[in-house]
Amino acid sequence: MAFVSVRGLNKSYLVAGNRLHVLRDLDLEVERQEMVAIMGASGVGKSTLLHVLGGLDTVDSGEVHIGEHNITAMSGEARVAYRNRHVGFVFQFHHLLPEFSALENAAMPLRIARVSSDEARPQATALLNRVGLGERLDHRPGMLSGGEQQRVAVSRALVMKPALLLADEPTGDLDEATADALHGLLRDMHSEFGLTAVIATHNPRLANQCDRILRLEGGRLVS
Repeated sequence: MAFVSVRGLNKSYLVAGNRLHVLRDLDLEVERQEMVAIMGASGVGKSTLLHVLGGLDTVDSGEVHIGEHNITAMSGEARVAYRNRHVGFVFQFHHLLPEFSALENAAMPLRIARVSSDEARPQATALLNRVGLGERLDHRPGMLSGGEQQRVAVSRALVMKPALLLADEPTGDLDEATADALHGLLRDMHSEFGLTAVIATHNPRLANQCDRILRLEGGRLVS
């Protein structure tokens, strides 16, 4: 079985009294250590799909297996533990906590997992050094550029050594040169960490660096 296996996925929302069907009988397979781009128009459901894969959202019907985990069969509490331990998220807007330093933000998943500060800080520091922010450890997000903030977010996503990386428009808020640098970083980290990655993007330059490109149309994925 593929590392990511989705079968017959249906997801809808109730909007102003009407049922909006976002994903319809969607199937997806992603092999271990593959990097897949998901493209499609705004509002087509790319973020919804990533949220389902990461256990952030429940489904109407269908099955989602990530490795040995059946996400759709988990309780809410089990999904929280799964997300923290096995999934790294990178969003368009970095969602860093403004009152904490780059180091504290990067170490946050470890602290949530009750790893001691003495253990968490060296792990987060090593990642921030790797992404070129060794001189910015004590800087709060407001003191960092957009690209630097997104590098902190990448470090935070990887600090738990997840098997699955989910990135939702990770370069959507960056200028072209900064976006290209982040593309290269994501590709490098994907290789170094042996990640399986699913990236939702409008950016063809980023998509073309992935192993495969799928398009989300009418609630389903097409090659």
